[in-house]
Amino acid sequence: HANDNHLSRTMGGNITCYTLKCSYLIFFPRHPIASFFHLFFRISAIIIYLFCDWFSKSFVACFVVIIILLSCDFWSVKNVTGRLLVGLRWWNQIDEDGRSHWVFEISPNKNSSTEAEARIFWLGLIICPLIWTVFFFSTLFSLKVKWMALVIAGISLQCANLYGYIRCKVGGKHVISTAASSFLGQHFIQRV
Repeated sequence: HANDNHLSRTMGGNITCYTLKCSYLIFFPRHPIASFFHLFFRISAIIIYLFCDWFSKSFVACFVVIIILLSCDFWSVKNVTGRLLVGLRWWNQIDEDGRSHWVFEISPNKNSSTEAEARIFWLGLIICPLIWTVFFFSTLFSLKVKWMALVIAGISLQCANLYGYIRCKVGGKHVISTAASSFLGQHFIQRV
């Protein structure tokens, strides 16, 4: 094979591909800092949750640190890493009538991210809520009631981003209103 002798080449001007004799392809992310922070906050929250007793004997300190990490993760994934790593962004806005609308933004540039970045993004986005779900059942069956609120917050923040990005990926060209939010918004406005 003539291509096996080339150690590096540029594919489409977007990514550098290193080809080894055994034909493994190694892709380097274009946004290494975004890739790092996409995983850093969520993995740090999980590690601190697992080893909290080693770091501190204070439940409150562990709770606050984990909530801060989960909040930083939610914000960075929703506003930064989703846009850089997969070209997607979502948000929820409320119109003048009090109706809630999901708004999705898809980058028109299909080559804005690499396949490696997309894998990092989606694997982190899918696996971490599953881990928090395992923590939920572990907490439930071990009757560690004080940790339940933290685990529910972890599931909520992780699943909110997962839900938003799945809706963005699947139905990103449409602005989608949620019936429940619009009903609650109208009900609230009528009461006021």
